[in-house]
Amino acid sequence: MEWKLDKQSDIPLYQQIANFIQKRIAYGEYPPGTLLPSERTLAKELGVNRGTVVTAYDVLYSHGTIERIKGSGTKVHKDVWGLTRSRIPNWDLYVERGSFLPNLPIYQHIRGEIHGKDLINFASGELAHDLMPYDIFKEILAKKEFHQSLGYEHPQGNLGLRDRIVKHLEDYKNIKCSSQSVLITSGAQQALHLVIQCLLNHGDAIAYEDPSYAHSLPLFRSAGIKTFKLPVGPNGINPEDILYLYQRHKIRMVFLNPIFQNPTGSILSLNNRKRVLEIARELGVPIVEDDPYSLISFSNDIDTSTLKSLDDRGHVLYISSFSKIAASGLRIGWIVGPDNVIQRLADAKQQIDFGHSIFPQWMAAEFLDSDLFSTNIKYLVHKLIEKRDILISNLEEELSDHLSFHVPEGGIHLWCRLRDEINEYQLLERALRNGVAFVPGSLLGSKSGYIRLTYGRVESKLIQEGIVRLKKSMF
Repeated sequence: MEWKLDKQSDIPLYQQIANFIQKRIAYGEYPPGTLLPSERTLAKELGVNRGTVVTAYDVLYSHGTIERIKGSGTKVHKDVWGLTRSRIPNWDLYVERGSFLPNLPIYQHIRGEIHGKDLINFASGELAHDLMPYDIFKEILAKKEFHQSLGYEHPQGNLGLRDRIVKHLEDYKNIKCSSQSVLITSGAQQALHLVIQCLLNHGDAIAYEDPSYAHSLPLFRSAGIKTFKLPVGPNGINPEDILYLYQRHKIRMVFLNPIFQNPTGSILSLNNRKRVLEIARELGVPIVEDDPYSLISFSNDIDTSTLKSLDDRGHVLYISSFSKIAASGLRIGWIVGPDNVIQRLADAKQQIDFGHSIFPQWMAAEFLDSDLFSTNIKYLVHKLIEKRDILISNLEEELSDHLSFHVPEGGIHLWCRLRDEINEYQLLERALRNGVAFVPGSLLGSKSGYIRLTYGRVESKLIQEGIVRLKKSMF
C-alpha cells in the first residue's frame, strides 16, 4: 500500500485509516462488495497494532460503510450508496475538512479541565471574580434606566459607546481619534480575526512575537498566512528584526503587544517603540497593536505610551478591550484605525453577527462614564500587585532552585523558565491531577522549558496552595 499514516498528525491513527478507506470508496476505487484486507494484513502493511485497524473498521461499520460477513471477511457494503436504506453522514470527515482550524489539542485539554472543576487556575488569561466591578455594575443598574432600542445596532457599534471610548483613549492613553475611526468588536479576539480575514490574503507573510498570545495562531493558520517570528527578550523585540524579515520575506503586517507583553510581561522601550514606527514608515508596513494591559501598570515611573499614541502617520491599527480592566464576559473590544479600514471591518462584522448586542455596549458606556471608573483601575492595580507579590514570594520560597522569572511591572502574567530538564507537558498532566493548572510555554512560542502562570485569575488566598501543588507535581 503506497499510502502512509502521518504519525505526527493530531488525527488519531485509527481515524486516518478510516478516512482513507472512506475516500477510496467515495472515489469508486473500492466498489460495493469489495473485499477489504483482513485486520492483521492491513495492520502489518501500515505498521500499526491490529487493534488500531479493528477500531478503524468499527468506525466504518458504525457508519454503514462496510459489513462483516462471518467466513467471508470485511467487505464494502453492497448498499453503500444508500439505495435501500438511509446512511449516517461521516461527520469525522466533515470536521477534518473544515477550513477553520481548531485550537491545539493540549489547549482543548486544559480548557476542558479548568471548566467546571475545582482547580487552582493559573492558566486562564482573565481576571478573577474578586477583581470584576460587580458593585459598580449594580450601581449603574440601580440608578440608570435602559432606554436603548433592542433592534440591530450600527455596524460600527453604539455611537454613545464609541464617543466614550474616544474620550477614554484621549484621557488615559493620549490617543486622539474620532467615533468614525472606532469599531466595537466582541473582544480583542474578534478584532484580530477581522483584521486577518479582511486585510490579508492566503499566502501573505506577517511577523509576530515569539512567544506570543496563543489564540491568535490558529487564526493565521486557518487563513493560510505565512508567519515569521520576532524573538521577545527581557526588553521586548528587536525592531531591526522587522527590517530583516521584510527584506527576506516581504512581510505585509506586524502584530505586536508592546506593553507588558503576553506572556513574558516585558515592555518595549520607548526608543524601540519609536524605532518600530520609523521602520513601519520606511517600509509602508502596518502595525497591529494589541494593548490589553497598558492601564494596569504597577509603577508611575514606567512610560506606557502605546504605539498608537506615538503614531502621527496612520500606520497603527490599535486593538484593546474591557477583558483585562473590567470583565471578559462583557465581550467588549474595539479597534481604532483609518476610516476606510474601519468601514471594511464593520461590513465584515455585520455579515458575521449583524453588530454587537446593545445591552453590554450600554453597560460599557455607562461604566466608562462613571466617576468610579478611575477608582476601579486603581483598585485593580492594587490587587494585582498584591497577587503578583504573593505569587513571587511563594515561588521564591518553594521553587527558587527549580525555576527563574522576570518580575513584571504590569499585566497579569508571570513567565517562568524551568531550571531542570522537565517535560512541561508531563508536568502539566501531573499538575492537573494535583489540582492546579498552568500553560506550557511551548504552546505560546518556539522554545520549550517555560511555563506561564497567570496571577490575575487566582484568588489571593489560593495562590500559596497552588504553588505547593505545583511543587508536588515537579517531583
